[in-house]
Amino acid sequence: MKSIFNPPIGSISEINGKCISLIGDDIDTDRIIPARFLKCINFDALGKSVFDDDRKTLKGNHPFDLECNNGASILIVNSNFGCGSSREHAPQALMRWGIKAIIGESFADIFYSNCIAIGIPCFTLPSSTIKTMQKYTDNKDFFLKIDLYKSIALAKDLKFNLEIKESSKKMFLSGEWDATSTLLANKSLIEEKINELPYIKFNNDSP
Repeated sequence: MKSIFNPPIGSISEINGKCISLIGDDIDTDRIIPARFLKCINFDALGKSVFDDDRKTLKGNHPFDLECNNGASILIVNSNFGCGSSREHAPQALMRWGIKAIIGESFADIFYSNCIAIGIPCFTLPSSTIKTMQKYTDNKDFFLKIDLYKSIALAKDLKFNLEIKESSKKMFLSGEWDATSTLLANKSLIEEKINELPYIKFNNDSP
């Protein structure tokens, strides 16, 4: 399946997309992106290798290979998703496949933090609600509109009250999750600090 990668920038207040369901507890980062792909120089090509071993085992029947899930951007998972080793390649691979948000029962702490750092909001819902959402994805295209301001997800006549850490919510709404953009937006403050540091001297006569 072709990877769809549009990196998020700045504040994130709304996410619209088709859902893809991945059933199973304790899906670890080694399954999300096997260790042999960690040798890459950058993350650009990781999308095509996400869940590589699982997809080969299922021979085209893995959710990330099914044509009906093409273009999906909201991942629905179960408990302790992203456990195992603390590899940042896991959320990077998911994002480069096309995932823009994840809704699950629970997440491993480091995986959660790595997702926040690259602009993937992770929301939690009770187990029974997650299973209901996964049944919807089995039967038909299931689209959600996620409103971060109100912490809700809407799908036609359905409404889900999402849970997200307040600190994470504020970072997405303000754009502070985006460290690079925040840094570039404060160029004058950076230059001011550089000029204050006694151990940094610029030679004005240098070419």
